[in-house]
Amino acid sequence: MPAPDLARGAVTGLKVVDLSRVLAGPLCTQMLADHGAEIVKIEPPSGDETRGLGPPFDAAGQAAYFGAVNRGKRGMALDLSRAEGRAVLEALLQDADVLVENFLPGTMERWGLGYDAHLSARFPRLIYCAISGFGADGPLGGLPGYDAVLQAMCGLMSINGTQDSGATRVGVPIVDYVTGYNALTGVLLALAARERTGQGQRVEVTLFDTALGLLVPHAANWICSGDAPGRLGSAHPNIAPYDKFAAADGEIFLGILNDGQFRRFCQKVGRGDLLDDPRFRTNADRLTHVAALRTELERTLAGFKSETLCRELMQAGVPAGAVNTVPQAFAQAHAAHRDMLVESEGHRAPGIPVKLAQTPGRTGRRPPRFGEHTREILAEAGLGDAMIDRLLDAGIVAPQRKDPAQR
Repeated sequence: MPAPDLARGAVTGLKVVDLSRVLAGPLCTQMLADHGAEIVKIEPPSGDETRGLGPPFDAAGQAAYFGAVNRGKRGMALDLSRAEGRAVLEALLQDADVLVENFLPGTMERWGLGYDAHLSARFPRLIYCAISGFGADGPLGGLPGYDAVLQAMCGLMSINGTQDSGATRVGVPIVDYVTGYNALTGVLLALAARERTGQGQRVEVTLFDTALGLLVPHAANWICSGDAPGRLGSAHPNIAPYDKFAAADGEIFLGILNDGQFRRFCQKVGRGDLLDDPRFRTNADRLTHVAALRTELERTLAGFKSETLCRELMQAGVPAGAVNTVPQAFAQAHAAHRDMLVESEGHRAPGIPVKLAQTPGRTGRRPPRFGEHTREILAEAGLGDAMIDRLLDAGIVAPQRKDPAQR
């Protein structure tokens, strides 16, 4: 077999069957698509739930949320609860490298599509990635998992927010998002192993494991000290000053990690006197007296414009940034320089965050309309027009329509 042309990306030639919905799985496969993989997204007849999570909706009636994690894919809908639908899936797996699914544990086994009992023997080179809330066994095994619920259960909410706000959900679905990256990592590791062994394997990623793994450095602090971490707002439990502060025209964030940065900061804002104050000489001293330090800094920073101050501090090697809104974040000149707002076929979205020098990848087609590529995908799998018509008539595959809610 000739080597693939990697002009589209590092995993050009890789075929992925994506049975996942919502966020973690679709994000994993979108990142593979950005780097050249061919993704066949298979939705249930009711559609991926995120198509309806709006407003806002695009011109085709699907939510912006769906578009955020499904670019670069071809799509169809398939009823896997029926034997004929499962037969179609197996036809699609004949030349697939990776399958990604996030059904409740046991669902694929109940359909006769479990990896260990069925697929591994029929498709020995297949990488099977299972994403779930808690895994299949154990005290919570088989239960559904949702980002915010895992944030609550695994302690992330307990360290987010202020004493006044109480425990607060992180403003982005951080558990789902990092689970998607963990799934991507697992798939790539399994592909690397397959290069050596010739064999595929099962990759398991859970929201529960991801959420606990996100507790850096809070879990380590608790293990070492025995003290349960609390809510610090935007502050850091181990570093000071590492927090947001009000400037003359808005808020800024200071991320001062070491004594050298603190010294340069004090010199830049005309507070060299703080360097001689025994309360602030080292990071440990500053943490001990963090309330007094905040009082001094707020009084000082109130006399500075945020944009000018942050620019000058960064140029001096002191980490600082304005607290921007989402539109302000994408309006930054550096966002354009890094190609972090892109457009493809009329679909605008954040760009590719992982950049490879020799195989940079590129964003692919717009997110698929519901059932858009059904005939194309099935014909490539060897099904004739008559068979495709029969599957459509029987409702085993769904025809293209504007939105799953619009029959």
